[in-house]
Amino acid sequence: MSILFCGMDVHKDTVVVAVLPEAAAEPTKVVRLMNDDRKLKRFFQRLTNDGQIHACYEASGSGYVLQRRMSGWGYACEVVAPSLTPQRPGQRRKHDKRDASQLAHLYRAGELVTIRVPDEADERVRDLVRCRQTLQREILKSRQYLGWFLTRRGLVYRQGTPWRTRKHERWLRALLDDGTLEGEDAEVFNTYLALLNFKIQQRDELDRRIEEIALLPHYAAAVSRLRCFRGIDTLTAMVLATEIGDFRRFERPSQLAAYLGLVPSEHSSGSRERKGPITKGGNSFCRHVLVQTAWHCRYRPHVSKVLRARQQGQPADVIAHAWKAQLRLYRLYHRLAYKKPHQVAIVAMARELVGFIWAVMRHLDVPATDQQAA
Repeated sequence: MSILFCGMDVHKDTVVVAVLPEAAAEPTKVVRLMNDDRKLKRFFQRLTNDGQIHACYEASGSGYVLQRRMSGWGYACEVVAPSLTPQRPGQRRKHDKRDASQLAHLYRAGELVTIRVPDEADERVRDLVRCRQTLQREILKSRQYLGWFLTRRGLVYRQGTPWRTRKHERWLRALLDDGTLEGEDAEVFNTYLALLNFKIQQRDELDRRIEEIALLPHYAAAVSRLRCFRGIDTLTAMVLATEIGDFRRFERPSQLAAYLGLVPSEHSSGSRERKGPITKGGNSFCRHVLVQTAWHCRYRPHVSKVLRARQQGQPADVIAHAWKAQLRLYRLYHRLAYKKPHQVAIVAMARELVGFIWAVMRHLDVPATDQQAA
C-alpha cells in the first residue's frame, strides 16, 4: 500500500490535517476537524482505504494525548520538535492549513526531528516534579510581595540575610506583637504571610512525595547514581531522570549537552569563526538544575559525610567519575573565573558536568514501569 503522510496542526478545539500521498506534489486533502476522538477516528478510518497513515504534529501545550490515541487506533504518529522545524526566511504568511501542509512535506522528506514520547506514568511523575519547581518559584514571589509591602512602610530587615534564619522569622512576628502594623496593614501582612506559609507547606508535601517515588524500582537506580555527584540530591536527580529518561538514546555527551541547550551558538562563515552564548534551546528544567549544581563544584574538592553516605554501595566506576568531576570542574572554574564573568564559568562547568553524568548513566538499563510491563 502507498503511504499517506499527514501533517497535523493541533489546537485545543480543532485539528487541521493535511494529507500528502508519497507520489503527490501537493496535499490532496487539507481539512479542519473538531478535536474530538470520534470524528478524528472516523476520518482516519476512511483514509486507510487509500494507503497507510504516517502522521506527525508539533509538540505544544496539547501534550501527547493525540499521539497516544492514534497509536491506540493502530496508526503511526510521531511528535516533532517545533524549534527544529525548518523555516523559509522569506515566508511571511502563516496559518493553520499552511502549517499542516508544510509539516506533511517536511515529514515526507525526513527533515523533521522527532522527540521522545513518555508513557503516561512517566509523564505524571514528571509533572509532579515540575509542579514542585513551580511552587518554589511561587515561594520566591510571595517573599517579594511581603518584602515590597514592608519596604513601602519603611520596615527593612537589616540584621542579616532575610528568609534564611530564625531571627528573621522572629522579626516578622514581632511586627504584629509590638503593634508596628495595625488596621489594614496588619490584615495585608497576615494575608501575604499566610499565602507564603501555604506555599511552603505544599512544597514540603511534594518533597516528601518525590522522596517516596525516588525509591521505586523505575527510578531508584538512576537516582542513586546521580546522587553520587556533589551538589546532586534527590530532587535534582529526579528532575534529570524524569526529563531525560533513557540516557542511552544519546550516543555522545555532546548530543546530551545540545539537548539541554548548553552548547555555544555559532555563526561562522569562511575563515571566520564566531561563537556566542549558549543556545538555551533545549530542556530548561535540566539546564537550570545543572547550573545550580555547578555552583557547588567551585569549592575545593572533598567528600563530605553526607556525600559519602550517598555513595555507599554504588559501583566503583561511578564514584570514580564523581570524584573526577569534582577535580575537573574545580580546575575549570578557577581557570576561567579570573578572566570571564563567574556566570560564564559556571555554565561552562555545567556543560562539562553533562559529560560525566552521561558516562555513568549510558549503560544503565531503565526498568519498565507497571504500565509498560502491562
